[in-house]
Amino acid sequence: MKNTLFNINEEHRFLMQDIENMDGEITPEIESRLIINAGQLQSKGLAYLAVIRNNESFVNQLDEEIKRLQGLKKRATTTTDYLKDRLLDAVKLHGNFEVEFTKFGTRKSESVEVENVNALPAEFKTVKIVEAADKIALKAAIKNGQTIEGVTLKENLNLKIN
Repeated sequence: MKNTLFNINEEHRFLMQDIENMDGEITPEIESRLIINAGQLQSKGLAYLAVIRNNESFVNQLDEEIKRLQGLKKRATTTTDYLKDRLLDAVKLHGNFEVEFTKFGTRKSESVEVENVNALPAEFKTVKIVEAADKIALKAAIKNGQTIEGVTLKENLNLKIN
């Protein structure tokens, strides 16, 4: 049988059931198996902890790499926008020009700029409403004895590693 956490837990359940079936009597064999089971649990717990810490470290490294890449992206975007603006200035100054198969010129486009959305007539506005539950207020209300249909306070059991 493979020494997995599941198997260690199952073995412990079987041992507890054997003790219960024997009216609480712990034989030397069961005691020995309990000691082995506890040792396996400690060993497996440390192995799990090593993997958890390794994964947490990896996630932190990924976060740092994402930040670094976002910085690179922002610098590249800023540089690209700057170069486009300089090229546009050159086209405005010199007119359209061509280099080999590439043509540089301008085109016209339109965009709408709104100074004050609140001053617009209702027909020219769209209203976006986002509803979200106020979980802090709901928790406080439930803890104060209020019953709210469709809302329950769920107690979680989270892993704590010191």
